[in-house]
Amino acid sequence: MPKIEVCLSPELVHLHDLKNKIVVVVDIFRATSTMITGLANKVSSITPVAGLEACRNMKSKGYIIAGERNGQTAEGFELGNSPLSYLNNAYAGKKIAVTTTNGTLTIEKSKKDAAEVLIGAFLNLQATADYLIQQGKDVVIHCAGWKGMFNLEDSLYAGALVSVLANEFDFDCDGAIGMKALFEQNQGDLKSFLSQASHAKRLQNHNIDADIDFCLTLDKYNFVGKLEGEELVKVSLNKVV
Repeated sequence: MPKIEVCLSPELVHLHDLKNKIVVVVDIFRATSTMITGLANKVSSITPVAGLEACRNMKSKGYIIAGERNGQTAEGFELGNSPLSYLNNAYAGKKIAVTTTNGTLTIEKSKKDAAEVLIGAFLNLQATADYLIQQGKDVVIHCAGWKGMFNLEDSLYAGALVSVLANEFDFDCDGAIGMKALFEQNQGDLKSFLSQASHAKRLQNHNIDADIDFCLTLDKYNFVGKLEGEELVKVSLNKVV
């Protein structure tokens, strides 16, 4: 039976062996939730970029650039990091290059050794679980956290994914055990529990409560977001769609 483990921060990822494993990167508020929403709303491609300047340079190559730092749109960028910006196919057919405070750096730190890199969100939790069961490989859930620190929302997602996979995967990692229990204790009202989270409060200070609500929607989309080369693509079970 394959194993699943949880890395609670990019600062700890060097302690995990990623070789031949599927890494699920998660940044619930808001990078990976936004990426899944963009893919669902027919963007042509999403290219995660770690640095602001490298992302700015993508504009000259025909990309729409999305940049976020500390919860706000970075100066000189057309888009920030809101999933709501992509609804109603607003950027259908467009190529997006994106950089965020935590999520894109976590993707960068995952892709060197992993067999595959997926992006995780509550928005496609069940689809991601189904894909992982189908692949049958060991899994590391890599939480983006906040500037290297533990955060509640990403860790709670990790617990949710472990909970869904508990009958199909072994787990003896303390992070997986603890976060599974935390999710199962609070799954009836995720929003109330996460209203205590430091990053949720940061976002509330920027008056983007609607983003928080959207990011906590369960199973709105039935596909997986996967890194292919430098681009994120939309994947259904067994095939690219």
